[in-house]
Amino acid sequence: MKIRQYHVSLAPDIILNRPELLANIREAGVSRVWICTFFYGHWPYELEMLTRAKTVVEKLGMKTGAILIPLGHPGDSLGSSQGGFPLSPPRNWKLGTGSDGKTYSGTSLHAPAIEENVAAIKVIRKLGFDLMFVDDVFRLSPSPGRIGGCFCDEHRARFLSATGGTDADWQQLLQDVSSRRDTSLLRKWAVFTCDDLTTAFRAMRKAGPHLGNMVMYLGSEKAGIRLADYAGAPLRVGELMFDNNSFGRVKGKTDELFSALFHRRYVKPDHAYSETTAYPSSSLSAQNMCAKLSVSTITDVRNTMFMSGLTPFPLEHWRTLAPAMKKQAQLHEQVAGHKPEGPFKHYWGEPSRYVGNDQPYSLFLACGVPFEVSSRINRDGWTFLSDADTASEPHLNDHCIARPNAAKRGNVTVNEDLDDLFAFRRTLIGKPDGIPIGTPYIVEETPAVLAWYPGANCCLVWNVNTEAKNLTVAVGDRRIPVSVASLDTELVKL
Repeated sequence: MKIRQYHVSLAPDIILNRPELLANIREAGVSRVWICTFFYGHWPYELEMLTRAKTVVEKLGMKTGAILIPLGHPGDSLGSSQGGFPLSPPRNWKLGTGSDGKTYSGTSLHAPAIEENVAAIKVIRKLGFDLMFVDDVFRLSPSPGRIGGCFCDEHRARFLSATGGTDADWQQLLQDVSSRRDTSLLRKWAVFTCDDLTTAFRAMRKAGPHLGNMVMYLGSEKAGIRLADYAGAPLRVGELMFDNNSFGRVKGKTDELFSALFHRRYVKPDHAYSETTAYPSSSLSAQNMCAKLSVSTITDVRNTMFMSGLTPFPLEHWRTLAPAMKKQAQLHEQVAGHKPEGPFKHYWGEPSRYVGNDQPYSLFLACGVPFEVSSRINRDGWTFLSDADTASEPHLNDHCIARPNAAKRGNVTVNEDLDDLFAFRRTLIGKPDGIPIGTPYIVEETPAVLAWYPGANCCLVWNVNTEAKNLTVAVGDRRIPVSVASLDTELVKL
């Protein structure tokens, strides 16, 4: 079995009516098609259509899985071309309530949502689907960076009863949420919210044991997502840059990489799936979709899930994707099972997870210096901190890098700007507590990601620029030239 697997999510009517699309998908190297089934209380497609779509895919030699959206989404994120497609749960499902008192549909838990999802999973299994994914992000927050949970009267009463709280505590909680204060009361709320979402997922997984979870960009406790609870389940790592404007920026690419690295702390490589999404379906170029494949290779996410809502991305994308998919699969074989290491530390702490605004200090990843993921702060190397972690972490030291606006307690301050980061890098080259001699790095001061895998004796160099680059990897006294095409990745043997 190949290390890298490619998947695509499609609506059943697309499968039945677009044979040329299926042929291109198969030829490109996709091995499994995930078919849209049950959506937040609705069966948008007849069960007979689901069965026919499954048969068509399997006759072409590809496997199938089922996609269901348990809760919904506070807005149309589906891009359906069908008039009258249901965009919100049925009327017997209650709306969610934000901390500001405003209501929204989707991403809240009330009866009978989970009961109906459990029943739907049983139906889906009877149709012959074994593997399933909950989708459109399984979360209790309407958007990344927002402290979630439903603040309706029902959840208020349950929370105060569970914690022995008072009306005054509730008012204090609302103030803590509004000001993002990392208090014990707010953490109790996050635990309460996470308990609800975990209980729901476990009930659904009992009905469908091979159920995977999709989490949003930097999804964590503030959205009801306690990642440790999903150990052993397939997990789609959260991404956010779904169009050319967002992913086209270097910072957009490093933010995407940052989120994938964070989520990989909690999921095994073969259970890890990407969220390689274009939305709307034509808003991400084929070249940028190819570039997204590098994120999964670098982070050892072994399953790429292509998505674009209910409307597939343009057919011609597959002509560009096919060779890139093949190349990334070959690169992945070289680094699979190896973790990136280096003096720059990727860190996302509890303050970021509970109260942060999901704006990571990520641009250091494009400085051509190797990096590694850390679950704690120490003096080994240089740890880059979000504003929330800078403000609340108790164990900061002078090897922690913060933005100037958030600095405290003797941090080193560096603007999250490439010019300033490269100037800082110059002070570290050849220093034992900086970039020690023998540690590879890219000589040129141009945006590029260098992931170092000492166990495989190689590096991956990802060119995050829209033009080709001739780069040089320094390793001690050696200089290794490498030419990397626009947005492409190359392997450098050391």
